[in-house]
Amino acid sequence: MLAYYFDLALRSFKSARALSLLMILALGLGIGACMTTLTVYKVLAGDPIPHKSDRLFNVQIDAGNMIGYESGQEPIFQLSRFDAEALMRARHAKRQVMMSGANVPVQPESTSIKPFFSVARYATTDFFAMFDAPFLYGSGWDAQADASEARVAVITSELNEKLFGGENSVGREVQIRSVAFRIVGVLKAWKPVPHFYDMTMGMTEYEQVLLPFSTAMGLKFGTSGNMDCWGSSNGQGPREMNSPCAWVQYWVELESADQAPAFFDYLVQYSEEQRRAGRFERPSNVRLRNVVDWLTFQKALPSDVRLQVWLAFGFLLVCLTNTVGLLLAKCLRRSGEIGVRRALGATKRDVFAQFLVEAGTIGVAGGALGLVLAALGLWLVQHSPAEYAPLVRMDWPLLSLTLLLALASSLIAGLLPAWRAANVTPAQQLKTQ
Repeated sequence: MLAYYFDLALRSFKSARALSLLMILALGLGIGACMTTLTVYKVLAGDPIPHKSDRLFNVQIDAGNMIGYESGQEPIFQLSRFDAEALMRARHAKRQVMMSGANVPVQPESTSIKPFFSVARYATTDFFAMFDAPFLYGSGWDAQADASEARVAVITSELNEKLFGGENSVGREVQIRSVAFRIVGVLKAWKPVPHFYDMTMGMTEYEQVLLPFSTAMGLKFGTSGNMDCWGSSNGQGPREMNSPCAWVQYWVELESADQAPAFFDYLVQYSEEQRRAGRFERPSNVRLRNVVDWLTFQKALPSDVRLQVWLAFGFLLVCLTNTVGLLLAKCLRRSGEIGVRRALGATKRDVFAQFLVEAGTIGVAGGALGLVLAALGLWLVQHSPAEYAPLVRMDWPLLSLTLLLALASSLIAGLLPAWRAANVTPAQQLKTQ
């Protein structure tokens, strides 16, 4: 019976091509706009590490002086090297990482490849386990490598392909700033979206080489990203141990989210100790945010994207309203046909099902058009100047959602016209023919 209704739907489309195309276009435009904005929203609002995001916390401690201080203001964005290393030694968390980003020159072994700059990350050993970095070859370095300032490195599969043609490069060396580093691991393709553990380098800047933090500091390697300084450096560089500068990101992983209040109290206690020692001037001002809270605080999801989603769904509602009106108009034009069908024995249920199948067929066609328009919309987003543009892409779940949304929208839009068609009085329509 479904095939028969589908055949009737196709015949109806042929008899009213302009009206049918107008409904498909209206639905396609609404679906295309919704899926484009939803794709962008999913990329920016998604949880990058959902299975443990409630146990990963970014730490902020206000170590600045009283110049410009206002009660209740946000603490300094990052930690000083002194504070980060002090917290590392205390080991009050299951895992903890201190790190920073940089751009470093890489000198390939092959003379056919010119030296180039690559994004680097200086981190401690827990980085890989804390953020679930997947390995293609080898593994990360251990705590002993941190303590001994070992010249080891982990590179990405992308850099491994460029330098070694994709071969297992564990044990080989890579020259960074004219210093030889032994490769101990190669990461699989891994780009958490957004780049939550370091928002200072932008949403699309991903490290290609990772080095032990202690090694990079021992070699006097520079860093990039935000740096807040206060007070007198006493002739020290900003990255020295006792320098009054905050430039180190510090993350911890707790056994459970329930441990967060106790860890927060520990941070407050540490801050008070530093005040008594004369290092901190400001009242204790600590922040401990999990991944989702951190992304919200960092405004990883721009407010204009939220607005665009609401506007797109509003546009889809307008399109559905127009589709309902067009379907009703089409139903009124076919009142005589419906009356004949009812007189020949078709039940109200049969007529209702017929018109609902017609609406569903329009939905499938509108969904296909919406998919094309969504792909076009995403292409335009990818070529826009927005920082998140390179991250935007449609995936299979969103592809399925496009078609389901189109079908559901068309069926909802077809309910009222189908009900009206099913309630056409056969005798009255036959009398007027």
